[in-house]
Amino acid sequence: MLKRFLGAFAALAFGLSAAAAQADEILVFAAASLTNALNEVGESFTAKTGHVMKPSYAASSALAKQVEQGSPANVFASADLKWMDYLTEKKLVNADTRFNLLGNTLVLVAPADSKLTKLDIDAKTDIAALAGQGRIATGDPDSVPVGLYFKQAMERANQWKAVEPKLARAESVRAALTLVERGEAPIGVVYATDAAISKKVKVVGTFPASLHDPIVYPFALVTGKETPAAKAFLDYVKTNESKGVFAKYGFKVN
Repeated sequence: MLKRFLGAFAALAFGLSAAAAQADEILVFAAASLTNALNEVGESFTAKTGHVMKPSYAASSALAKQVEQGSPANVFASADLKWMDYLTEKKLVNADTRFNLLGNTLVLVAPADSKLTKLDIDAKTDIAALAGQGRIATGDPDSVPVGLYFKQAMERANQWKAVEPKLARAESVRAALTLVERGEAPIGVVYATDAAISKKVKVVGTFPASLHDPIVYPFALVTGKETPAAKAFLDYVKTNESKGVFAKYGFKVN
């Protein structure tokens, strides 16, 4: 009787440990602009594999610094090459697993009830004047990718000196979007994908790609955190099914 009880207990314990092994958790550090699309991809991944994607969204700069400080993240997905290069140079991401997956577009937004009308943005468009007496919300150009792209555009258009004093420097692209949604900034510069998920803003114009470096989203495994589940997730984001989700949210898919 005791042997049968111990045998049943051992079988139960084995079953529980096997189930736990099959349902590994993957901590994904991802650019804030990926929030909606990656959540949907993660749900689909869990349904297919049993593994759970646990996302942490913020500016790529903030996440890269957390990885540098020893965060247990398994995957890093950046909104620009700069911060992925930063971790690659420090050997904090596995360079062999790195790839570029997505692209995006830089847009000028205003509150949905703004009197600003659609315009064709070029190097001569006076962005500072469009803000009037208000601020221009975007990511902090000292570190946040969307702000870095915007700064490039304004420097190439010889407008940076006029624009810089008017900036509302947000901690992430989503924080910048929120400032415009609340009417705390009359205009903002975000990605097209962020503007698309909000009913409280409208796109006033699109910045020409020639004014800034290509917007690229690289993905990679964090060094020392390359678990089988994490590898499976990185493979999954490259599938046609996942690419279809990203495309639905307006990302350019490589």
